[in-house]
Amino acid sequence: MSRWRLFLLGFFLNLVALGIAAPPYAQTTGQEIWPSLLKELFQDRPITDNDGVVALDAPVRAEDAAIVPMRLRFEGPLDLKSAMLVIDQNPMPMAANFTLGSKARVGFIETRVRVNSYTTVHAIAETLDGRLHVQAKFVKAAGGCSAPAVKDQEQAKAHLGEMRYREFKSADPMRREAQIMLRHPNNSGMQLDQLTRLYIPAHFIDRLEIRQG
Repeated sequence: MSRWRLFLLGFFLNLVALGIAAPPYAQTTGQEIWPSLLKELFQDRPITDNDGVVALDAPVRAEDAAIVPMRLRFEGPLDLKSAMLVIDQNPMPMAANFTLGSKARVGFIETRVRVNSYTTVHAIAETLDGRLHVQAKFVKAAGGCSAPAVKDQEQAKAHLGEMRYREFKSADPMRREAQIMLRHPNNSGMQLDQLTRLYIPAHFIDRLEIRQG
């Protein structure tokens, strides 16, 4: 069975980020909210920190808070059931929840996300035995949730749903690396229409299913 490396990248048109000043959050802010998020998302299930099952690659300071790159890397036997990305200080902290097939054997997942304010980000992996594993990184970014995704909403609608798929050559025949790009404005509901001065209604992707074979 080939081992997959999967990219899931948000594909935005003519992205322009708003320069919103970040409040002076201390790096303890995300740690303070994490226990309550942990209880809400996983109830009283035990979770293991930094045991090497999952690793999170994230920038210390993001160049653009509207498209912050995140990579979840998985090590070990890769008997994964799911993977999650939680951005503690975002209005909706559960940024992504990946359900993996029993034979997927995904080596890593890369995506881009909006970050609303300085925050701790948690990458969580759930193995088939039901155990949870986590690694956290602190990211300095602000204003991503209210940054406009596109200049022209009508143009975005005209190309809505267009997809691109690409595979990359690998020196290891047992590894396959793919990139999937989906064109969508991903309006968060927090962006302001510069003409009407009204908020653009939320319209974002909440589910994407990818099958192999």
